[in-house]
Amino acid sequence: MIELRDIVFSYDADGTSPPVLDHVDLTLEAAELVVVSGRTGVGKSTLLGVLTGLVPRFSGGRLSGDVLLDGHSVLHQPPRERAHVIGFVGQDPLAGFVTDTVEEELAYGMEQLGLPGDTMRRRVEETLDLLGLADVRERDLRSLSGGQQQRVAIGAVLTTHPRVLVLDEPTSALDPTAAEEVLATLTRLVHDLGLTVLLAEHRLERVVPFADRMVLLTGDGRLHVDEPARVLVSSPVVPPIVELGRLARWDPLPLSVRDARRHATTLTTRLAAATPYDAEVRGDALLTARGVAVTHGRTRAVVSVDLDLDAGGVTALMGRNGAGKSSLLWALQGSGRRSAGSVDVSGHDPARLDAAARRAAVGLVPQTAADLLYLESVREECQAADAGADAEPGTCGDLLDRLVPGIDRGAHPRDLSEGQRLALVLAIVLTARPRVLLLDEPTRGLDYPAKETLARILRDLADAAHAVLVSTHDVEFAARVADRVVVMASGEVVSAGAARTVLAQSPAFAPQVTKILGAPWLRVDEVAHALGLVDG
Repeated sequence: MIELRDIVFSYDADGTSPPVLDHVDLTLEAAELVVVSGRTGVGKSTLLGVLTGLVPRFSGGRLSGDVLLDGHSVLHQPPRERAHVIGFVGQDPLAGFVTDTVEEELAYGMEQLGLPGDTMRRRVEETLDLLGLADVRERDLRSLSGGQQQRVAIGAVLTTHPRVLVLDEPTSALDPTAAEEVLATLTRLVHDLGLTVLLAEHRLERVVPFADRMVLLTGDGRLHVDEPARVLVSSPVVPPIVELGRLARWDPLPLSVRDARRHATTLTTRLAAATPYDAEVRGDALLTARGVAVTHGRTRAVVSVDLDLDAGGVTALMGRNGAGKSSLLWALQGSGRRSAGSVDVSGHDPARLDAAARRAAVGLVPQTAADLLYLESVREECQAADAGADAEPGTCGDLLDRLVPGIDRGAHPRDLSEGQRLALVLAIVLTARPRVLLLDEPTRGLDYPAKETLARILRDLADAAHAVLVSTHDVEFAARVADRVVVMASGEVVSAGAARTVLAQSPAFAPQVTKILGAPWLRVDEVAHALGLVDG
């Protein structure tokens, strides 16, 4: 149906650097869901872009080989001329919207293709019903939840009746429940409509159970394509369920929690007398917030929140999309306006400090991390970070190499992948080592090894008497890094306590290991320690 044949692509137009894709072949059949995985920066988005026509038209670089549709080449067709066959949904739905309401957005693509009005009306109604959006058809797009926005973005592509739907990290910004809704929608499109879905995703724990095949980019420009269980046996990026299966030597490797539970009886018995260890955090409060409230127009985003961030502690801030987490972080940092309440950091209100003093007291990595990048190269950004923090030259670069090795220092930040840009911003902010560090969805675009490295950096920072607050939908990362968890809903704190207690008791936020083995187990490394399979 759709075929990539002998594709070679390099962002370096003169061909002097190794190609991102090196003599790649891939065939996509009708009615299958294919997951693209691999380390951060190996070329997953590039592969999707070649298929949709966005690469190299909007990226630059050199492309050879062919893209075939039913045996006919479409390599030189621009994205617009492929859109009726190959639909694309990017990482940020809101950034791609061009209208104001749900109905208008669903109709926009058809208008550009010049479809008759009665056809557009029929397809809009069909799509509203198919994706469960009928109740919000007249809503402003900006007022929707993250999951609803993602479904609208998918619907806006579906109304043009493509045969292939390509998605770049469709669940990266979604809470667990919204992510399940989107993936259930995609599965229904594959099974009921015969649509082919190709999606790139780092959070494999969410998507692997739905996949028919996996495409692993190996880092040398080549692909490993096979059934998920076979790819994951040797893959460098695997979800916790597969990591646990490797540890316990389960064969075949389980791909769902249900399958893993069937294997887990012996392992659960071996762990019955063991207890995971939690270090007690006993530091002074570095940030104290009382009665913090934030309003946006008539919307009460944050309602009378009390919060203490202690030296030596890492706190995870969780909750569904639209719960008020980002608004709270900006209010704590001082750049966001509070409508009520107080914030104290070492005797100062961050909102009353000048910009430099505020950054030194409370560092913030925003959800749109690229907003902090303004120089012409990675090297210049790192040099500026070192100078601004009065740090040893090379500090920022060393942090960047720990997070995502091999990033070209001469590259322009806009030419990096989403995960690489995030890693650069993380390195810039971490260089200053602020006493209080706030991070808003810091794992978007990061693979498992990069998230593990970030977790170690944050733990090291906390152990050096800093306080860290991480807003995240990534339950596995929260389980790895957090001492405490605070859960928000409708702008209020609805649950707070030890991470092991809050995560294990929540059906929505429980990590895979907890779902398989039960409380108190959260992580694979805890199981390995309890079984005596690692030192320490």
